[in-house]
Amino acid sequence: MPARPARERILGAAAKRFAADGIAATGIDAIVAEAGVAKMSLYNNFASKAALVEAYIEARHEELLSLYALRVARATGPVDACLAMFDAYLDHADSAPDATFRGCGLFNAAAEFPSGDPARASVRDHKAEIEAMLRAHLAEILDDTRAHEIAEHLTYVLEGAMARAGLDGRTERIANGRRIAAAILDAETTAVAA
Repeated sequence: MPARPARERILGAAAKRFAADGIAATGIDAIVAEAGVAKMSLYNNFASKAALVEAYIEARHEELLSLYALRVARATGPVDACLAMFDAYLDHADSAPDATFRGCGLFNAAAEFPSGDPARASVRDHKAEIEAMLRAHLAEILDDTRAHEIAEHLTYVLEGAMARAGLDGRTERIANGRRIAAAILDAETTAVAA
């Protein structure tokens, strides 16, 4: 099997170290050692640690979107499509390297940076995209105002479940969040049908 490209190995090593130790506590030397590359290789692929962090944030989001695409492809309607996001978060949590799950990697990253930092803005944009995806599904069955409100509620449940799962170091909270979301969605669809 051919060796993975250096950029991919560096991103993988950064993901592992950032998840285990945090971004601020992880130095470049730890990342290059984990990746098995020379420091120059890191700087040939990323102009700075900040650029590596931005690539890490983007990679986490793209991983989640890929997992979501697999789940939503099997959805049988808007409610299933919303619940597929919870399933994707659970899949993402279950794929954390070497039992290093500490909750949402994006929120963990954002928490390490001051207000106004570009990394925080990236995380905010990614989270807004998730909420917009939920809102689009809900707009198929609810009016725009209610779709917006319920998407926001589901986002709170989703992110809260992920945060609690990270604190516990176990993913059961995400499954519980999915059950809460299913109850919210059931109540909404019942009200619409009435």
